[in-house]
Amino acid sequence: MLLWFNVVLFFVLLIPWTLRWILFRSAALRDLRDPVISNFYATIAVAMLVLAVDFIVIGKNVGVGEVFWFCGVAGTIIFAVLTPYIMFMGEHVKIHHINPAWFIPPVGLIVIPIAGGLLIPHFSGTMQQFVVFLNYFGWGAGFFLYLALSAICMYRFILHTPLPDTLVPTAWITLGPIGAGVAALANLVKYSPFVTVKEPFFVFGFLLWGLGVWWVIISLLITLHHLKNLKLPYAMSWWAFTFPLGAYVAGSHAVSQALHVQLINYLGFGLYWLLVFFWAVTLARTAVHAVRGTVFAA
Repeated sequence: MLLWFNVVLFFVLLIPWTLRWILFRSAALRDLRDPVISNFYATIAVAMLVLAVDFIVIGKNVGVGEVFWFCGVAGTIIFAVLTPYIMFMGEHVKIHHINPAWFIPPVGLIVIPIAGGLLIPHFSGTMQQFVVFLNYFGWGAGFFLYLALSAICMYRFILHTPLPDTLVPTAWITLGPIGAGVAALANLVKYSPFVTVKEPFFVFGFLLWGLGVWWVIISLLITLHHLKNLKLPYAMSWWAFTFPLGAYVAGSHAVSQALHVQLINYLGFGLYWLLVFFWAVTLARTAVHAVRGTVFAA
């Protein structure tokens, strides 16, 4: 049910996303130069990568999964290069612009092997080598970019003012590279024919998963602090509550399966219900504001 809901929602939202580039190109380009908003452009390509996993694992349709995967890989690489390039070449980026949404383009790169790892056995020869290259490029570039950006964001958290109310949900994005990184690494190791000793990679994934536990606690405390002492108004950034936590739930399951540690699966399942709560509330609030015509004004 959720698979087809995702498919319908993707194509419905793809229409205004595409029309904006055609009918309001100047506004779209302006947002692409914005050091905060520009990072969200990569989500359209990440959505394709997620749908690729959906079709391969749930839909049992590798052919459709391949189409979504190759399109998603192309879009992800474009935005992962273009977004930081614009920042590098400009003088418009200030410290208050730094926030965990900067992780989204590299998260997209890390997501590539989640479906891409599953596709490795379905190719042979030069094409298989190309698929392997895309997978390892995605994980390697995305993960180490995440480490660099994590240090920058930590600097902002410690030495600058707290995140604005509308950007508070982005604190959860820190879970995205961790959860996706663990799940992607598990698939790469499992399906790469040249990896003969797999356990050290699984242990590294377990260590990376441990960092996620710390970020779950920190993200919860930040969110509860704003709910209790400040305010947490609805904004489209609320969707940052969902995908990163979902990636971490998937990563928890991958760790549990790889190392046969059932406790990790229980913890991940508990977080799954937190994810369901976040998703349901965010979807309901978004629907209400969409009907009112205030979804972007809120």
